[in-house]
Amino acid sequence: MKKELTYEEFISKVKTYISNDEELECIKKAYLFASDAHKDRKRLNNESYVSHPLNVAMILTDLNVDYITLCGALLHETVNHGGKTINDIESVFGEEIADIVGCISKINKLTLNDDKVSSAIYLRKVLVGLCEDVRVLYIKLADRLHNMRTIWALDPESQIKKANETISVLIPIAHRLGINSIKSELEDLSLKYTKPDIYKDIEDKLNNSKTTLEEELELMKQSLCEILEEQGIKYHIKARVKSIHSIYEKMAKGKKWSEIYDILALRIIVEKVSDCYQIIGLIHAKYRPLPKRFKDYIAMPKENMYQSLHTSVFGIDGYVYEIQIRTEEMDEIAEKGIASHWSYKEHTKGAVQNVFEQKLELFRNLIEQQVDSNDNDTNEKIELEALSKMIYCFTPKGDVVELPAGSTPIDFAYRIHSKVGDTTIGAIVNDTIANLNQELFDGDIVNIKTNPNSTPNKEWLNFVKTSQARNKIKSYFSKKDRELYISKGKDLLEKEIRRRKLSISELLSNDNINKICRDLKLDTIEDVYLTIGALRYTPSYIINIIYEDKKLVKDILLERVSNHKEEDINYKSDVIVAGTGDIKVSLAKCCKPIKGDLIVGYITKGEGISIHRKDCSNIINSNRLIEVSWNNNTNNYYYTDIEITTFNDKNYLADIISLATLKSIIIDAVTTKEVDNSTKYRLTIKLKNIDELNSFYTLLHNKKYVKRVERVGS
Repeated sequence: MKKELTYEEFISKVKTYISNDEELECIKKAYLFASDAHKDRKRLNNESYVSHPLNVAMILTDLNVDYITLCGALLHETVNHGGKTINDIESVFGEEIADIVGCISKINKLTLNDDKVSSAIYLRKVLVGLCEDVRVLYIKLADRLHNMRTIWALDPESQIKKANETISVLIPIAHRLGINSIKSELEDLSLKYTKPDIYKDIEDKLNNSKTTLEEELELMKQSLCEILEEQGIKYHIKARVKSIHSIYEKMAKGKKWSEIYDILALRIIVEKVSDCYQIIGLIHAKYRPLPKRFKDYIAMPKENMYQSLHTSVFGIDGYVYEIQIRTEEMDEIAEKGIASHWSYKEHTKGAVQNVFEQKLELFRNLIEQQVDSNDNDTNEKIELEALSKMIYCFTPKGDVVELPAGSTPIDFAYRIHSKVGDTTIGAIVNDTIANLNQELFDGDIVNIKTNPNSTPNKEWLNFVKTSQARNKIKSYFSKKDRELYISKGKDLLEKEIRRRKLSISELLSNDNINKICRDLKLDTIEDVYLTIGALRYTPSYIINIIYEDKKLVKDILLERVSNHKEEDINYKSDVIVAGTGDIKVSLAKCCKPIKGDLIVGYITKGEGISIHRKDCSNIINSNRLIEVSWNNNTNNYYYTDIEITTFNDKNYLADIISLATLKSIIIDAVTTKEVDNSTKYRLTIKLKNIDELNSFYTLLHNKKYVKRVERVGS
């Protein structure tokens, strides 16, 4: 068994490219901190637990990462498996390292739940979305590489699961970031455990011909050296046998072993781009190239910023050689990724951060291109992501929910399931009761409270962020309200016709219906009933279209409202009656509307406009209604009445008053009544808007002693 890596071996490698004493001291401190956190613990392969973060950091030294990344790698298991907190790390190492450790701790809890392609794409999106700093992804990839090197210690089922997750989630990330050195080894190791027979067969074939292949590679290498030295080009050459996974990919496409000609590969690394093109010409002049095998990735880089010239030629003894030609800079990017090359050679934090942000943005855009456009839910995610930064919240069970920034618990509920959204009555965020319109943030744990008898609230439309939630709420109310409004509108129109002592059949003849629909630009009589039931038009207005009679005073007022083009007016009243300027209005005492309620105006006789809630029973069949709206420029208090029904086992008034005080709600009056096994507390409360009332409702609903809470009239 290979001996454990020591800190001395690790730090010796670090010192080959990091010389700053303060940075080296920080790395040492991180190692000692991790050693203390993991003391007396062993891995499944019987190594000391700290050997894992030490090996992860060692892998990253091959990428020349900065000391911050190395410290993050050494500390990355101290939170989840070392009993430390992010605050502990921040107090010793500062905010930047703590943020990296916090992020890697978070994403290490995520796993792939099934083998669906959509699940893998989604998890890749989540990983990238959670990583504001690309260095976290470097640590994650190095972490997985060391785990795959020691995966033999797991049971066969776990080996296959881990390998499949590596193939579908992490190898694409390594590819997109251009970290070829890690990508190639992860591919070979994953193949070894997912298709062991194929892996062993290819390995045996390579071993059987290893001596011959190495001899041929050396001969071709010497030939290329002679060509380059004749031209005075500065260079160095790497030679290798093609990876097992690369050979497997060719065989998976139907190639037989004898038909794979490019097992032998050479890479020529030079100083200048012009040298690359000169060398291609020199090689093709001596060795015949394979048709259609020349690729110019210098002029047209790959999406991960990979640049190189590729060709395949018939070389010495008829073997086919794959030859890559690139500059030192291109080689470093290809092997280590763009961030490790550019970012860590900059000396200003701003430049480093700029590269990180650009790389992550590029990566996010590339992942989106993989999404199946026939998946409606995923398409919505694409649209949202194009318009907004994404956040990632968690259910109490640890499932990840992706949402646009600014989302609320209602958005979270509908993302889980439309039924959860429809029946939501409250939310607990990070173990604290939250308002339903409260903004969520990255990492929040959201527990949605539901009641099967509850239904959506139209006021949610004022604050939900996602189109999914908005559409579900609108869909619910449109389905629920349409038939109700049609029935209500038909009843109101027929009552008005009878009140005027007119014939319903004559008034609603086909010709008259066509005239009404034409004038109102509607399609059917049901649409006409719907507009009446929804209080857009009064029955009198509809009848006057037919008879073109002299309009009543209230209808003239309604017409003014319908035809009025809104202007910017500084209204003084709490309620705006469109088209009338400031007009006398009063809030109805029967239903006591508060700001945010759906309201309608009732035209009184000589007392101006009385403002009612739309569901107020006193005006439901009236034909004296007019459209009104709340004035958003006012900030007054309103009175309304609610009734709280509790179990009759003790007096809960003091607790209810305490909850009201918590939400800055003023209780103006209280009456108590015992009914059967319940106590009813009727409260007259003073507050500013419907959001404050809903917030109070949420607190009450979360109390086990509360049976029901409802608005009541006078």
